[in-house]
Amino acid sequence: MKDRIISASGAPYDGYGREEMLESIARIGFRHVEPAFIVGYTEPFDESAFLPAEMASWRRSLSDAGLGCHAMSSHIDLGLDDSVEIFTGRMAFAAGIGARVIATNAAARQREQQFLRNIEVLLRRAEAFGIVIGLENPGDGSDNLFNIAQEGIALTRRFGSPWLGLNYDAANTASHRPQLRDFADDAVAALPASVHAHIKDVKRTPEGWFFVPVGEGDIDCRKLLGEIAKKPEMPISIEFPARLHRRADAQPVRRISPASLREIEQALTASLDAVKRGLAGGGAANSAAVAGAAAGAGA
Repeated sequence: MKDRIISASGAPYDGYGREEMLESIARIGFRHVEPAFIVGYTEPFDESAFLPAEMASWRRSLSDAGLGCHAMSSHIDLGLDDSVEIFTGRMAFAAGIGARVIATNAAARQREQQFLRNIEVLLRRAEAFGIVIGLENPGDGSDNLFNIAQEGIALTRRFGSPWLGLNYDAANTASHRPQLRDFADDAVAALPASVHAHIKDVKRTPEGWFFVPVGEGDIDCRKLLGEIAKKPEMPISIEFPARLHRRADAQPVRRISPASLREIEQALTASLDAVKRGLAGGGAANSAAVAGAAAGAGA
């Protein structure tokens, strides 16, 4: 586990400035951040967020905070007519701030043919940038080209490219395909094709799905982390969308106000401790066991 990259997603810090986010992540003890540019998950943005000046600003901020960047989330539908142009700019940005993996959705099933044309071009550009495209399963209940592990594996096998893999998220599966029931099993099935994984937990209620620290929800994180432990070089990211929940129909709802910094830091500290325990073979500890975890634990 010593050499494994464990990033903190920027998603919990929706509503906070970049410097405050990076200072907090470093204070908790993470050494890597996964910037999150996800429509509906974060403050609104446009493609100006990926201009060279912004890239340079991010590099300075990361250096000042003493953090690295191995992965970036920037989800779009790769089956749209303008996806090649948009995602090329985002890949260039991600590579420019140090990322080696960029997470995105695949495409809605009805756009399969355009996706197949687009991904051929994008894979050539990914190779030029030296960045791997990590396809992520969605969480909104729609019909995607990648809904469950076997569909994602089939996509990667179809291209057989080292620049294409999966970024599986078991908590997304919980709301996306709740009939599967054992979401960790599907995540484990995806591991052979996975280049990165989001570690995230969620609890289902009559009102929908609510994100919780790792080990406190419906995902068998102990099982998943136990299998990930067998792949010591596989990078992962802890994600806790503190400002979001999903309704019973799986659609995301973003709170009016950001979560408090205290709530975010407590959840990420607990999650980091649970992940380390799981990777070490101790399983994902519950909140009572990790509530007093030291904020300075390294990652």
